[in-house]
Amino acid sequence: MNKKLILNIVFYLLVTAIALVVLFPFLWMLSSSFKTQVDIISWPPKLFFIPTLQNYQKVFGEQDFLKYFLNSTIVGAVSVGLSLLIGLPAAYSISRYAQKRLAVFILLARLMPGISFLVPWYIIFSRLNLMDSYVALILSHMLIALPIVVWIMSTYFSTIPREMEESAMVDGATRQYAFWAIILPLSGPGIITATTLSFIFSWNNFMFSQVLSMEKTKTLPIAVYNFVSYAEVDWGGVMAAAVAIMAPAIILTMIFQKYVVKGLTMGAVKG
Repeated sequence: MNKKLILNIVFYLLVTAIALVVLFPFLWMLSSSFKTQVDIISWPPKLFFIPTLQNYQKVFGEQDFLKYFLNSTIVGAVSVGLSLLIGLPAAYSISRYAQKRLAVFILLARLMPGISFLVPWYIIFSRLNLMDSYVALILSHMLIALPIVVWIMSTYFSTIPREMEESAMVDGATRQYAFWAIILPLSGPGIITATTLSFIFSWNNFMFSQVLSMEKTKTLPIAVYNFVSYAEVDWGGVMAAAVAIMAPAIILTMIFQKYVVKGLTMGAVKG
């Protein structure tokens, strides 16, 4: 057995061990979503059991999870869309005019703990009678999405040669037209990366929805509380709800995986 084969075996064993550690919580959650409450809390844990769909029937039948799914989709899609509308021109400006201070200011908004925004947001939205509204959630989620869009795209725009838009402007195009007609079509992987990551962060956000939403605009992460009561926790319902919440994010990531990798690596090699 040569040295190269031994190294390959060791490498794949390490990759398998790391993958098992990373995937174990998800696999445990997935299997528990098909178990009864008795099977979930039994000790030692049951590896072999009769699967049941009663937990998913509770999630989509009794708890009206489709309503919460729609709320999360509306908040995530609109907040990401507005962040792209504002963030793409801002990222282009930062990239082309080296606006370092603006970039740092936007980064600080992302680095600050989200809980520091809750009290001001609560006071403002309550005074404006916007509590439990899509407007409140969308604006709060833009605090997450907008900095992601700006930082990913400002780095990505820096990888596109200036000569491409300058040649268009020599032919009579305005800078705005060169941005929309030339730069944006070339920035597809970066835009997909920023959109995917921003939407996932918005989709999974718990804190803003916990404070600013009520029954009307309750999102999926908050809806998990429906399975927690003072007396007990319906672990089967919690696990099924968690799977339902994670599934769209996983599917979205798998679909756009190659674009996300390309978008991140192209920005990383600049300079």
